[in-house]
Amino acid sequence: MSIQVSSVRHHAIRTRGTIDDTCQLTVFTDSRKNCPSGLFIPIQGENFDGHAFIDSAIKNGAKATLWSESVPLPDRLPLDFPVFFVKDTLKAMQDIAKDVLSQRNPIVIAVTGSNGKTSTKDIIESIIKTNYHTYKTQGNFNNHIGLPLTILSMPEKCEALILEMGMNHFGEISLLTQIARPDIAVITNIGESHIEFLGSREGIAKAKLEIVEGIKPGGTLIIDGDEPLLTQVKLDQCQVVTCGYNKGNTLQIVQVKPDISGYDFSLSGSKSTYHIPIMGKHNVKNAVYGVAVAKQLNIHEVDVKKGLEKCKLTKMRFESVEGKEGTLLINDSYNASPTSMKAVINTLKQLPNFKKRVVVLGDMYELGPDEENLHRSVADAIDPPISHVITIGPKGKWISDSLIEQGKPCYVQSFLTKKEALPVLETLLDKTTVILFKASRAAELEELVEALREKKGVKE
Repeated sequence: MSIQVSSVRHHAIRTRGTIDDTCQLTVFTDSRKNCPSGLFIPIQGENFDGHAFIDSAIKNGAKATLWSESVPLPDRLPLDFPVFFVKDTLKAMQDIAKDVLSQRNPIVIAVTGSNGKTSTKDIIESIIKTNYHTYKTQGNFNNHIGLPLTILSMPEKCEALILEMGMNHFGEISLLTQIARPDIAVITNIGESHIEFLGSREGIAKAKLEIVEGIKPGGTLIIDGDEPLLTQVKLDQCQVVTCGYNKGNTLQIVQVKPDISGYDFSLSGSKSTYHIPIMGKHNVKNAVYGVAVAKQLNIHEVDVKKGLEKCKLTKMRFESVEGKEGTLLINDSYNASPTSMKAVINTLKQLPNFKKRVVVLGDMYELGPDEENLHRSVADAIDPPISHVITIGPKGKWISDSLIEQGKPCYVQSFLTKKEALPVLETLLDKTTVILFKASRAAELEELVEALREKKGVKE
């Protein structure tokens, strides 16, 4: 989407150079990106300052720039190059995004949670695009920089905008929701991710619930109704819809039936059966969040089913690929917490027709002072038919140590590096084997997935 110069000028302290207020500009922050007719927004961080790259931005198409008034303007900059001076370039970008949302007025759906944000976002999009022109957060653009950029990138014809909101400290969701002003907000669950910074699961719940601070009057909050930390909170500013397996949920999940392609499930009080072509039982509840959103938007049941059946998740979220010797590789290596790791292990147990079920588990980060016990707790989910457990990294070793101490009946081996683990994994490859990969993003276990798809090495 392009924005009018008038929207930018409104937030400028002063300007240098001239540019027509009706001119359309495309916003970008990466000076290396080719962006004809671009408005360059230089972001300042602890270890970088985008102002230093103005020459590269101009070379790649910038027709104007925001500029922090505290940063000297380079003498080499052409005198006729339009500059919009602001107190803070990031704050100005966030304010412009607010203005654009107010002008365009799409339906805004915000998604947060400890696990499943991206999968839920993908599912919601697949359903509502049957009725609306939609746009969603691309990649991991879910923070104080990425969210306004997502807003400023949405197509002109966007009718429904789905925004993922990530955080690891208090106050971050509050900022994002007040930029986005969602009509509908979803909290997928409360896990242990970022407990290092938030202190406890109670702290995580409090941080996620900041999302209600920006909900529009009359808006709707959709939550995990099986999570007491969410259901015990009394909210007056919005309608609350609960989803889950427990009785009393607004949408109660019943009759879940797995198959090799995904799951069939029903909801209490409904004659409809839904199918989601995605493995992982945890994705059934994510799908129900999508159904809940659809009900708020009055999307017909037929379209809800069509949307679910066509759903595809972002890469590295329980992504199934074929490896060498016909092995099934499940790449769920984008991120991990103890809760999500246990969930995917339980899903692996349910897959039919595999003699060897192998889990490759790596380090999890931001778990705070109790990180060893949280890693060790993963062993509780590992029992037959899981046949092999390979752990990688010093934190992952806590999982294998716990398995050995408990005397679990499976093959267990621990390695410090991916490179050491690869030869062992290669001995397990055949058509009767499925291998699951799960760890925090920094572990980059997808390198092992690629190595087992074709002959290539891995880094340490």
